[in-house]
Parts: sequence; C-alpha cells; structure tokens
Amino acid sequence: MMEYKQLTADVQIPVLGLGTWQIGGRTEADYTDDEKNIKAITAAVQLGYTLIDTAESYADGHTEELVGKAIKGIDRKRLFIVSKVMSAHLAYKNVITAAKRSLERLQADYFDLYLIHFPNADIPLKETMRAMDHLVEKGLTRFIGVSNFSVKEMQEAQKYSKNKIVVNQVQYSLISRNKCTYGDCINMESEIIPYCQENNIIIMADRPLHKGILVEKNYQQLERLSKKYNKTKAQIALNWLISKKNIITMPMSTNSEHLKENLGVLGWRLDLEDLILLDNTVFEKE
Repeated sequence: MMEYKQLTADVQIPVLGLGTWQIGGRTEADYTDDEKNIKAITAAVQLGYTLIDTAESYADGHTEELVGKAIKGIDRKRLFIVSKVMSAHLAYKNVITAAKRSLERLQADYFDLYLIHFPNADIPLKETMRAMDHLVEKGLTRFIGVSNFSVKEMQEAQKYSKNKIVVNQVQYSLISRNKCTYGDCINMESEIIPYCQENNIIIMADRPLHKGILVEKNYQQLERLSKKYNKTKAQIALNWLISKKNIITMPMSTNSEHLKENLGVLGWRLDLEDLILLDNTVFEKE
C-alpha cells in the first residue's frame, strides 16, 4: 500500500514516485527502446506508482511523450503528474507555451504539479511567477513549485505568487547532503530542507540512490543495516529519506524487479537510533 504526505491541507502526495530522467534519452530523444519504456511506465503504475515525475527537457520532450502513451487509458484521477519548465523558458509567454506543449506530449488536460526546473537570473522571477499563477487560474496545473531553488529564491518566488509554492525538488541522498553534483544547488540539508519543513513545503529528493552508487559500493553502515532489517541497501537508503518530515522521493527505474524492490521501503521505518546513525555518517562518493 502506498504511503502519503500532506501536500496541502486537503491533498496528499505519494511518498514514492517514478522518476523518468533518461527514459527515452538524455538531452536528445532516443527512440530505440520506446515500446519497452512505455510498457515499463505502464507496469510501474500498475504496481502502485501513481506519482510520475518528468520534465520538458528530458530527452527534448520525448520522455513526456512516452509517459503520455504509457498512461493513456488509465484513470487520470489516479495519477499525480509532475513536469517542469526549463530555465530558458521562464519569460511569461514562454512558460505558458512550454506548459501547453508539455500537456500535449503527455496527452493530458492538466498537471497535478508544475515546477520551475532551475532558476534563471536573466529573467525576472516576478514575470515567471505571474505565468505560473496564470496556469493555476486556467486549470492547467493544480499546484506549482520549484526545483533547485535556494531559500532566498524560494522566498522571492513566493513573494511574487498568489499561489503557495508547495514543492522544492532538489538532489538529496545519503551522499549528496549539501551540494548537488549538477547545477548550483547547495545547502540542501543545512538550509533548504529545514526551511521547507518549517513552512510546509514538500521536498522531492532527486537521485536518491546517487545514480546507483549507494547500492554498488560496500558502505559498512548500509551493509550492517541491510542485515539488521533484512532489507536491501537501496531500501535502507530510500527509507532514510521518507522517514524525514516533508520528504518524498522518486527513484528512476524501468526494471520491474527494481520497481518492486523500491516499493519495499513502504510500511516500516528505521529505528530512531539508526536514522541518527545515518544522519551522522559521511558517505563518500568515491
């Protein structure tokens, strides 16, 4: 059974979603495995992944197309669809155009959540947020949020928006605590996450297994806890995340066994002493 956290007073969001980065390509479209990818996304929904996170920049829009084909015929109300507008499209008209194009690719009438993928200092945030408000007013998205935003940037965005910013998606895992390995996002654990927890903003933890490194390397603490709880290292690392206030996550996989394994993080929690142990353990990338 899926678990949920409060997004707003009357809306919940799944604690575990399906990430789609690199499904159908990276920055350019790769059509090689389209049929396989569509089946994998559909299978994920059937397993219980109703939160799907994507972006217009993923595979130059092709990832959204694959998601759209995969969810066709599935009751839209069952799903929580998230997409993101790229930083180059943050001018008022461009935000609206980008959102409509994403919805066309997704074959959907609305997003559940639409995020600004990265901040762009060259485009006034006031203009961007006016466009985000417009999307809410026109019913093109239920909620709005940001991604890779600092506390200061979140505060500025909220100042210009009539609608609450309900999410900040940032890279966060046992390895990446205070510095992203892509983009310029820093101070996730020391500043961004505490601020979001205090202000009822959900953190969507991106790259929760640090591109598989947490599973592949022999980290002593993960090995020990894996044996203690009879869980995989991936399940320990993911459970550490969703045990935290206002944090959810969306690992990417098209492997059916990995998808099932990831669902094994639900229905239990690490003991407090083990959460503290992991909080205080430095997991080196190399």
